[in-house]
Amino acid sequence: MLVSLVMITVYFRESPNGSLHGFQSAGSTVLRPFEVAANRIARPFHDAYNWTADVFHAKAENKTLREDNKRLQQQAIQAATQAQEAVALEKLLKLKQAPRYQDYAKTAVTADVLSNPVSQFDQTIVIAAGRSSGIRVYDAVVTDRGLVGQVTKVLHDTALVTLLTDKESAVTAKDHQTSAIGSVRHSQGPEDLLFLDRVLKNKRVNRGDLVITAGQMSGHRLSSLYPKNIPIGKVTRVGQTDVDPFQDVQVMPFVDFSSLQVVMILASHKPRPQMP
Repeated sequence: MLVSLVMITVYFRESPNGSLHGFQSAGSTVLRPFEVAANRIARPFHDAYNWTADVFHAKAENKTLREDNKRLQQQAIQAATQAQEAVALEKLLKLKQAPRYQDYAKTAVTADVLSNPVSQFDQTIVIAAGRSSGIRVYDAVVTDRGLVGQVTKVLHDTALVTLLTDKESAVTAKDHQTSAIGSVRHSQGPEDLLFLDRVLKNKRVNRGDLVITAGQMSGHRLSSLYPKNIPIGKVTRVGQTDVDPFQDVQVMPFVDFSSLQVVMILASHKPRPQMP
């Protein structure tokens, strides 16, 4: 250490042409090839290290971006769902205030749909409203577009609704334009098509006519549990055969039964008729 300190002191005090400066220059010249070789040998390892670090950094950044993207997608889905529910509730609120239901339904209850039909053979839904909300069996269920079905089973906070597309469902209906009376039932096909059954041949029904519930008609051969004037669908085909005394009237429903989210139950306190 003492020698090193002496040499450093002499080095900085002597002139640039001194012996120590010359020795340093010569040493640098001799060691330069070794320095170049060492750099060339170390460079691939240095580059490999930098590449590996960049790869791990890119993977971590990619994972963070995927998580952010997933979170944003979930937020967008939630926002879109809430917006759809808000629009549906607003429409149902306007429907609830419509004069055509006020005489029949003393209490109109809105409810979320907890489960939709799982197959074409199970045409029922479960709603988040039950006996505690004043719901009873046979109460009519609607949306802003039209008739959905009726309540067939009631628990304390939930209820089972049988859709109009169920093979056992039927509702007395009429052609809004011509007042032809019939019974709306589900067709035998896989699609959500209905048909207006038992319409006599002497009654006029046109393609494009609006089909609505007929309501309770005293003394008529077809009775109903549903209030009148609820939209059901539109006539898409009218036909008849020589053998059948009734017309073949096909109806396309307004309600999309496969994607129900919010419904309104017309909770009636009137006495129930004996026939559906």
